[in-house]
Amino acid sequence: MQTTILYIGRDAEITVVMNRLLNARPEWKGVCVCTDEEAISILKTQDVDLILLGNGISPECENALREDVNALKPGIKIVQHYGGGSGLLYGEIMGALD
Repeated sequence: MQTTILYIGRDAEITVVMNRLLNARPEWKGVCVCTDEEAISILKTQDVDLILLGNGISPECENALREDVNALKPGIKIVQHYGGGSGLLYGEIMGALD
């Protein structure tokens, strides 16, 4: 069974890299977006197991996004990911899923 991971970040180039990293593992399905509107649309139409928040999201936007996410998917894990190697990413994801 695949784990669907939604990555939300503001930097388009990093979002492309995250998409490649998340989808490189057969047990993960990565969906990567740059806007809150895209993220909310995906949460309304797809099953998502974990959300990763990337760089560039202001504290105000993060708070509003967390409220919107919790209203749509109560209890879903939200993890901040601001970079590092693929090993760190793997550890963050596996730690959140345990």
